[in-house]
Amino acid sequence: MTKISRRLFLKRATAALATMAVAPSLASCLSDEESRKVRKIAPVVGKYDVVVVGGGPAGFISAIAAARKGAKVAIVERYGFFGGMATIGYVAPISVFALKNELVIGGIPWEFVKRLESMGGAFIEWPKANIDFDIELYKLCCQRMILEAGVDIYMHSSMVGCEMEGNTIDSVIIENKNGLETLVSKVFIDCTGDGDLAHMAEVPMQPNPDGEVQPSSFCFILSGVDTKSELLNRCMYHNGINGPSQCKPVREKLLAMKAAGVDLPDFGGPWFNNVMHEGSVAVNMTRRAADSTNNRNFSEVECQLREDIFLFTKVLKENFKEFENCYVASTAPQAGIRESRRIVGLHTVMGEEYVNAVHYEDSISRGIHPIDLHASKGTHQHRVDLTKPAYVPYRALVAPNYPNLLVAGRCISTDRQAHASLRVMASCMGVGQAAGAAAAQAVTKGVAVQDISTSELIAQLKEWGAVL
Repeated sequence: MTKISRRLFLKRATAALATMAVAPSLASCLSDEESRKVRKIAPVVGKYDVVVVGGGPAGFISAIAAARKGAKVAIVERYGFFGGMATIGYVAPISVFALKNELVIGGIPWEFVKRLESMGGAFIEWPKANIDFDIELYKLCCQRMILEAGVDIYMHSSMVGCEMEGNTIDSVIIENKNGLETLVSKVFIDCTGDGDLAHMAEVPMQPNPDGEVQPSSFCFILSGVDTKSELLNRCMYHNGINGPSQCKPVREKLLAMKAAGVDLPDFGGPWFNNVMHEGSVAVNMTRRAADSTNNRNFSEVECQLREDIFLFTKVLKENFKEFENCYVASTAPQAGIRESRRIVGLHTVMGEEYVNAVHYEDSISRGIHPIDLHASKGTHQHRVDLTKPAYVPYRALVAPNYPNLLVAGRCISTDRQAHASLRVMASCMGVGQAAGAAAAQAVTKGVAVQDISTSELIAQLKEWGAVL
């Protein structure tokens, strides 16, 4: 019998599924006849060794890594381009690759940075190696590296379900302009950020008893900004040399306005970020609590955040000469997400061990970004700077009893404190590299993802240039 992780409520499926006795639970057993009907609705269009769901920082690096190890790989992305929060959310810079000029995250992620730099699309801010980037060239560089690796791409495709035998995922069902389609694979990597595939497969998630999550921020591009001014030159580079990355004069003015009774929404930073073009900056300052796994809530909050974008732009124009001629040139395709689902893995990385840089026998990536917990309400954040690079064990990418599923990116197994550092893009890239290599090894050896040789995995990552 085949287990479908959730009902397919889409219009194309409604008529055909109407005759099926499908229970409303996440694990509905279908008869062989019912399975054939599903297959007719969602025909198999590809059979792979590895399918990566999500084309963000973890996803596109995972796909490249698995393909370079000889796996037949597909990547599924619901937008028409790759890059995740960098290109979908306008989150800049890519943080953080180095400590005191020494790389912490290397290999394919750093290869991507250097390739983007060679295209004129990246500026490396030493000694931290934060990466300023051109959003459009970032998209192009992702696309080129993915295609050069021989990965099959399914863009404009949303994953709407998965088929399972027990806890083994047989396929994912996607929807695009072709209708419903099925991708069969030996191993799957969930790089959706929100852990969507793991959730569909009923992987247990980290508890969140108080329901609090870090707020979403809707980033945007302001043009007509005096980026040559002292104010912007001091705050739009995040190398730790010119002072704090948040723009302190603007922050103090906004806080004073709120204290004086001016009705302003909550804000963070603000952070003004270099996008490689004179007169333009990426702005990260809006913030509202949102549940990215709840469509109605996230839609409502995005509408509120879009209003906030234009309100804050007006405030900047009226109060700072550096912004007097500015205008909203572009808003991100979606609001940025700091926190949502995280799996319960074979090991959960805890804040204390992360801060103390506990080394694991199966360490496969590292992180050096501060622990950065943004309050769900208000303007403050809790920050803990790391004195030495932390480690991520392979076990945090693996859920018990799911033999062909890996996760990479911010949905790996951590507590909220460790997650507040590992959620950033450079860390996600490092973990994605490991997930791709591990998936390819599992296929080659014909073993469950829990049973791969971590020593061989680590050797491969080091060969690529990972710093472990």
